Amino acid sequence: MIELLQYEFMQRALLGGLLIGITSSLIGVFLVLKRLSLLGDSFAHASFGGIALGFVLGWNPLLTAFGFVSIASLGIDRLINKIKLYGESAIALLLSFGMALALILIGAADKINANIFSYLFGSLLTISYQDIMFASIILVLVLIFYYFNYKKLFYSAFNREIALIRNKNTKIIDKIFILLCAITIVISIRAVGILLISALLVIPSLIGLRLSNSLKQTLMISSCASVLGIYLGIFISYYFDLPTGGTIVMSLIGLFLISIFIKK
Repeated sequence: MIELLQYEFMQRALLGGLLIGITSSLIGVFLVLKRLSLLGDSFAHASFGGIALGFVLGWNPLLTAFGFVSIASLGIDRLINKIKLYGESAIALLLSFGMALALILIGAADKINANIFSYLFGSLLTISYQDIMFASIILVLVLIFYYFNYKKLFYSAFNREIALIRNKNTKIIDKIFILLCAITIVISIRAVGILLISALLVIPSLIGLRLSNSLKQTLMISSCASVLGIYLGIFISYYFDLPTGGTIVMSLIGLFLISIFIKK
């Protein structure tokens, strides 16, 4: 185990897993409470269009995905609150658009190579220092946002009508939250990939909700469960030569089953 930690790629993976695990769980708890769990899938699939665009233009795929998903987050908020589409309908629309755009770009451009498909399944063992820098910035932004808006998010999660009455800035806070959710999902793709990203958001949150007695406890327990699941997945995938994204998700599912037993 100690020898394993001497490898630079493993050090990057563990640091990136810590940052991504905490950030995704903090966002995931409120997504679950707001009944927007599928929003993670929607943004992940939409980001695939931004990633494909990055490969076509020769830019950093994560940067183009950040920009693409940021615009998409504002679009989905408008679809739900202005055009009055049902939440699941807006999510399905965005998901379909992102994947369709990616397929069109892949088919139309000769520049697309096999590396783009690595984003579908993820590999935390290949995370770079640039990815770690992005993850650090996003975590700081999320913590600052929660510090100043925790009570407002609390009311918005459990009763949005009361939140609107108590605070006129509720809609703005919701927009910022969705934007943070979008950029968190983009960086989390490195851990488990586009196809499994919703598991990283939802499963630790479910563990926290089962084992806690308050929202603050839920946030702490879900963060610990997320990091633990990621670390277990990293070590299992390394020793048994298995895909990292899949082992991380299976580790999280195992922790969830344990939480059911503990709760009983």
